[in-house]
Amino acid sequence: MWDERYSQQEYVYGTEPNDFLKQHADYIPKGKVLCLAEGEGRNAVYLASLGYEVTAVDSSQVGLDKAKRLAKEKGVVIECICADLNEFDLGQDQWQGVVSIFCHLPPPVRHKVHQQISPCLRSGGVLLLEGYTEQQLNYGTGGPPVKEMMMSAPELESTFPELNIKLNQEIERNIVEGLFHTGDGHVVQFIAQKP
Repeated sequence: MWDERYSQQEYVYGTEPNDFLKQHADYIPKGKVLCLAEGEGRNAVYLASLGYEVTAVDSSQVGLDKAKRLAKEKGVVIECICADLNEFDLGQDQWQGVVSIFCHLPPPVRHKVHQQISPCLRSGGVLLLEGYTEQQLNYGTGGPPVKEMMMSAPELESTFPELNIKLNQEIERNIVEGLFHTGDGHVVQFIAQKP
């Protein structure tokens, strides 16, 4: 599915970074950042332009090839890893930041990935996440078509008890990100830091 979606010439989610990431990137200490389900690279390239050492992970090689092309156009370097997140090891104590923007996974995979986030962060490292809530199903402006793949503020709070939560809110906001995220949407925004 994702190879097919990304095979279009244009960047289907645009080339500009996610608004929430752009507003809050300075929460992330400078250093190594891991971008989950990064697709065509817009967020990874933006972070690299700010001086972060960015690794982008996605299951679509087609998307990552576009990410590399975008990085070259913008004059930055990112590392790209083609991997299924269900089998990808986030590592231990190695990232200053983990960025998860609209990374919607089936619940067992989401749980597996989220359980690795705290151990993979260095002390002071930050998780920055934006995802659609169940209410997004009423909007039809992007995201998966099933509620099981959505996220909520209470779920995220209970998932990361060992992190210090800086922001955890569910809001309606206008999202304009390429062909597949356009219009009002309902999201959860979450920022938390490892002590």
